[in-house]
Amino acid sequence: MAKPKILIVDDEKPTRDAMARALGRTYECLTAADADLAMQAVAANPDLALVITDYKMPGANGLELIKRVKAANPSVGTILITAFGEIELAVSAMKDGADDFLTKPITDLDQLEIRVAQAVRTNALEKQVASLKSQLDEKFGLQAFTGTSPAMEKVYRLIRKVAPTNATVLVQGPSGTGKELVARALHNLSPRSKGPFVAVECAAMSKELLVSELFGYAPGTFTGGLKEGKAGCIEAANGGTLFLDEIGEIDADTQVKLLRVLESRTIVRIGSSTPVPVDFRLVAATNRNLAEMVVAGTFREDLFYRLNVIDIRTPALKDHPEDIALLVAKFLKEYSAANKSGVTGIEPKALKVLEAYAWPGNVRQLRNVVEKMVILANGPRLTEEDLPSEIATPPASLSEGAPALRADPANPPAVAGLNETLAETEKARILATLSANGNNKTKAALQLGISRRTLHRKLNEWGLN
Repeated sequence: MAKPKILIVDDEKPTRDAMARALGRTYECLTAADADLAMQAVAANPDLALVITDYKMPGANGLELIKRVKAANPSVGTILITAFGEIELAVSAMKDGADDFLTKPITDLDQLEIRVAQAVRTNALEKQVASLKSQLDEKFGLQAFTGTSPAMEKVYRLIRKVAPTNATVLVQGPSGTGKELVARALHNLSPRSKGPFVAVECAAMSKELLVSELFGYAPGTFTGGLKEGKAGCIEAANGGTLFLDEIGEIDADTQVKLLRVLESRTIVRIGSSTPVPVDFRLVAATNRNLAEMVVAGTFREDLFYRLNVIDIRTPALKDHPEDIALLVAKFLKEYSAANKSGVTGIEPKALKVLEAYAWPGNVRQLRNVVEKMVILANGPRLTEEDLPSEIATPPASLSEGAPALRADPANPPAVAGLNETLAETEKARILATLSANGNNKTKAALQLGISRRTLHRKLNEWGLN
């Protein structure tokens, strides 16, 4: 194992050579006679663990050198050597970035080794923390996305531009297109990244439960409730980001309450009259057209404009099919490792079928299909035989109601009449998917990439539930 690398800076050669001999058994010691030579060594050795520098030197002094070292490589540890009695100088050095200080003359070599070991160990821990943070950023930042298409690059550009701000963001797109990934990236790339990220699935709760979860309640409000009351998700997001998924599903009364919070930046718990200040960044997501809902009178116009400060649209997978190969490779690797299946790749013909499919459930549906194929695979590479039947041979009823395969622009499908509305197409697709799944609503919702609650709501609208 390589020795940790340290740099000793002193204009007196006997002093730096003596320190190098004393520490050379444990560390790889570099030496420099002044600040300029020291900075050259720092630049040439990015793996440097520690710089030990004398304060008084020709040119830049040790305190100035420490500032330059920290600016060039913040993870490098630093120790300043001062004359006996210069405590104020040592304190100033610690404020300016020095990790420790020693006083001349250095006669206790054991003490020197202890202090150097502590500084090197601190440096190693800081690098480990930075590495773990980088891994988290990779998991939840932009690296969590897969795709190099122009459609996805547009999403990335918007995230990078908007993340450092406090602007409210509305993420719109079909179910299964990664709207929560966008919200998490906005949070993790923002100044609020050290604060909480609180996600609320608005469509999964009744009106009463949603209000309770969002706003919390005062002590004694509910029979059987907590004696001390409960903070809601809005309070829990203080200092961080609140993500409201499927915000188009919230009722009119809750819309009014949410609007009041956004305008006053305070919340009032259920059963209380005391306003509580809150500081959070709101990211909302929906797979519905809120602008159309405003026109229809089912969504408040003033709330819509409060939400729609920045609009990020996640594209349907059929609109960037060039990313399917990358997504398949990512999911294949993930599920092969998770299931220890030994699947190492996919045959071109099978991939071509996946690229030709329209993916009504978008990336979420593709992920589920790849997982199923990996688990049921007959060999080390996925083939056409491993494709689920609904992908290999889409149901005829599905293609009649809403074409499962991407349409050829030169030969538009004759099944879609000129007067066919978007709502009719949606209805046909949902009913066809239900039929193909034996009217199993859970399976149909999963394949469509929508929640079971949303499916029930649509069937109710059509009087078919």
